[in-house]
Amino acid sequence: MSNSEENAKTSSIPQEAFDWYDEYAHGGMDRRAFMGKLATLVAVGYSMTVLTSALLPNYALAEQVSFNDSDIVANYQRFDSPKGHGTGQGYLVKPTSGNAHYPVVLVIHENRGLNPYVKDVARRLAKEGFVAFAPDALFPLGGYPGNDDEGRAMQKSLDKEKIQHDFVAAAQYLKALPESNGKLGAVGFCFGGYMVNYLAAIDSELLAAGVPFYGTPASKELRNNIKAPLLIQLGELDERVNNTWPDYEKDLKANKVDYKMFMYKGAHHGFHNDSTGRFDKLNAELAWQRTVAFFAKHLK
Repeated sequence: MSNSEENAKTSSIPQEAFDWYDEYAHGGMDRRAFMGKLATLVAVGYSMTVLTSALLPNYALAEQVSFNDSDIVANYQRFDSPKGHGTGQGYLVKPTSGNAHYPVVLVIHENRGLNPYVKDVARRLAKEGFVAFAPDALFPLGGYPGNDDEGRAMQKSLDKEKIQHDFVAAAQYLKALPESNGKLGAVGFCFGGYMVNYLAAIDSELLAAGVPFYGTPASKELRNNIKAPLLIQLGELDERVNNTWPDYEKDLKANKVDYKMFMYKGAHHGFHNDSTGRFDKLNAELAWQRTVAFFAKHLK
């Protein structure tokens, strides 16, 4: 199916279906209730196959850079996390260009573990000349289980504070790698967007640049610590996250943070994720170009 045909299918789906999926994906609705909601659309003429194929992920669609690509080398690395779960693990991807030092970028997944889409994002960054590291919050439970429903439940079962410590430890590990030039960026999606905001706020010296995609801000008492430049990417139809933006922007302005926010017209929460029908190709490509340029400016 062509991109235009897929987009036509997705655009015919009512907005409430995307809202239900967002609620389901963030723990406000269980799978049975979600499927029951979709069944009400089937009753008025929509195909359940079309609905589920547009809303649920198909990770075969998300591979833009093969792990066999000759420009990169990828493997798994562990790191110490004494304040978190003791030991963490992530997917480390390096360029094969032979440079002595590279800018480094932490890649932070959604609320369901290190799925194939996020691993591909790490490979895309390595193709652009960055060392990328994508930790898996689910490593203490055996790692991403291969499906998002189970991964979401696993991540929800973990202590949030320990997860946050694990990502701080991962950031410190990456920044200190021998291949690192000492300038650390972070990009994250949904939960990962929140984590980028959190890392910028918890330690003002940790990040040199942050790109949160549709992520909520760190707690208000931490925001005074933010010094890193931020590139904030939001989808116009993402009411839940967008409602947090005015208050966050007020604090960023008050603290004279160097930030830019882009609101992508007609885009849903998750618009960069090319494994679901929420994917918006034009907006995702533009947001990615801006992300790479932002990191090149602040990290290289």
